[in-house]
Amino acid sequence: MMTDIEIAQSVEMRQITEIAANAGIPADDLELYGKYKAKLPFSLLHSGENTGKKPGKLVLVTAITPTPAGEGKTTTTIGLADGLRQIGKKTVVALREPSLGPVFGVKGGAAGGGWAQVVPMEDINLHFTGDFHAIGAANNLLAAMLDNHIQQGNALGIDPRKITWRRCVDMNDRQLRNIVDGLGGKVNGTPREDGYDITVASEIMAVFCLATSIADLKERLSRMVVAYTYDDKPVTAGDIKAVGAMAALLKDALHPNLVQTLEGTPAIVHGGPFANIAHGCNSVIATKMAMALGDYAITEAGFGADLGAEKFLDIKCRMAGLIPSAVVVVATVRALKMHGGLDKKSLGTEDLDALKKGLPNLLRHVSNMKNVYGLPCVVALNRFPTDTDAEITCVMEECRTLGVNTVLSTVWAEGGKGGVALAEEVVRLCEAENHFAYSYDTACTIPEKIETVVKRIYGGDGISILPAAQKQIDTLTKLGYGGLPICMAKTQYSFSDDPTKLGAPEHFTVTIKNVRVSAGAGFIVVLTGDIMTMPGLPRVPAAESIDVTDDGKIVGLF
Repeated sequence: MMTDIEIAQSVEMRQITEIAANAGIPADDLELYGKYKAKLPFSLLHSGENTGKKPGKLVLVTAITPTPAGEGKTTTTIGLADGLRQIGKKTVVALREPSLGPVFGVKGGAAGGGWAQVVPMEDINLHFTGDFHAIGAANNLLAAMLDNHIQQGNALGIDPRKITWRRCVDMNDRQLRNIVDGLGGKVNGTPREDGYDITVASEIMAVFCLATSIADLKERLSRMVVAYTYDDKPVTAGDIKAVGAMAALLKDALHPNLVQTLEGTPAIVHGGPFANIAHGCNSVIATKMAMALGDYAITEAGFGADLGAEKFLDIKCRMAGLIPSAVVVVATVRALKMHGGLDKKSLGTEDLDALKKGLPNLLRHVSNMKNVYGLPCVVALNRFPTDTDAEITCVMEECRTLGVNTVLSTVWAEGGKGGVALAEEVVRLCEAENHFAYSYDTACTIPEKIETVVKRIYGGDGISILPAAQKQIDTLTKLGYGGLPICMAKTQYSFSDDPTKLGAPEHFTVTIKNVRVSAGAGFIVVLTGDIMTMPGLPRVPAAESIDVTDDGKIVGLF
C-alpha cells in the first residue's frame, strides 16, 4: 500500500494557470510561486459582481471528538469537493495551512490523505509560500519593540510584570513554554519572566484569519493588547507604534494561496489557527473568495465540532456575516468504538456493544449542529475494510432518530468517486430549510457566555471559575471587553476539560483557569483545564522518519 506522499508524488500535477483558468481566474491575476502555487488578488472577492453571480453555498465539514483511530476530516473535505465536481458542480475547497508543529510531531499534516489530497503536499506541509514565517516575524517584531520601549525609558509606564505578549515559533518546543530573558546586565534588557506560544496560537494568526482587507488588518493589529501599565491601563500594539511594520511583513501573506487537489479541483489554502487554543478556521478572505469563485465552497474547522465548528459558527460566521448552507459531521466506526472504551488494538473486530457506548459522542455533535445551530446536517461515515454491515447499520439507525442521514464515504481509497453519494446529499441539504442561529448572545456577560457553551455544546452541568480568572473577567469587563464573543481553549479529546472522559460525558463542570482578551481578533480567550499554548513533541516524533534523498525527493512525510 502506498503512503500519502507516494500517492501524491505519483500524480502529475497540472500547471496552476490551468487550475486558475478552470476557476475563472485570469492568468494575469496570479502571483506565481513556481508552477503549482500562486497568490490570489483581493479583487477576486468581487469577481461575481459583474456577472451577477451570487456567492456559492458554504458547506462546513466538522467531526466527532478526535481519537488515535483517526476520523479523516480534511480527507473528507477534499474528497467531497472532488465528488461535487464529478457531479458537475463548480466547487472550490478552502482549507487551513498546516503548522510545522504537528507535521514534525504526532498528528501529521493537513493536506488530506490517500486519493483525496491537496498538492504539492510536501510544500503545503512545510514552508509553502512563507505565510507562517511572516506571521511569526510580525509577532516577534512586536515583542522586540515592546521590550525595546521599556529599555529606552518606558514612556508609557509599562509594568514588566504585566506584559501579556509572548514570542512565538512554529514548532512544538516545550522547553520554551516558560523562560526568563533579559539577563546579562542593563544593556541586555529588563530581566523578566517570558515564554513562547506556537505560531498558530498567536493572536496575529487570529487577526490574519479574521481580517477582510489590509486596512482591517491594520486596525485589528493596532487594537491588540500587549501589556498593562503600573496603573493597570492596557497598552496596545498601536501604542508601541509597531502596526505599520507588522503590516509590511504581512501584506503579501494576506493574499490567499491557490493550489489543487489530486483531481484538479481548485483549492485555496490560507491561514491556520489551532481549534483547541484558537478559533481553528482558515481566513475569512479565503472562504469568501472560494464562495465568489465557486457555486459550492467546502471548508473545514479544526478538531471536533465542539471546538472548530462552535468557533466557526459563533466567531467567524458572526464576524464575517456568513451563513453555512449545510454541515457534514465526519465519523468512523473505529473511532466510535474507541469512544466506547475499546482498545486501539481491538478495533478491527466487530463490537456492537462498544460502538453503541461510543455513539452518543457522534449524536451529541450532530444534535448541536441541527438543534442548537439550526443547520441541515449529514453524517459522513469513513468506511474501513474492517467495518461490518451490522456496525454501519447501527450508526445509520441511531442518526436517523435525529432526522439525519448517514452516507458512506470512501474518498481515501477512491478520491472524488468515493464522495459522489456524499456530494449528492450535500446538494440536497443546501436547498433544505435553514434556521441558523448562534449558540449564545454576545450581550450576555463573559461567565454567562462560557456557561452557555459548556451546557449547550459540551453537555456539562456548569463552570468553576478560579479566583484569578474571576479577577481577569472583572478587569476585562470594566475595560469594555465584556461584549466580545468567547474562544474556548480546551482539550480536543473530550467534550469536558478532562481528556480521559471519552464518549459523551455528563455531570461535569469545566474549570476556568485563565481569561484574556484578544482585542485585535475580537474575542475573549478562555483557558480551561490543563490546556497549553505551546505543545511538546511525543516520545517518537514524526520528524525522525522524514528525510531527503540525494536527488532532493522528500520521503517519510506521511
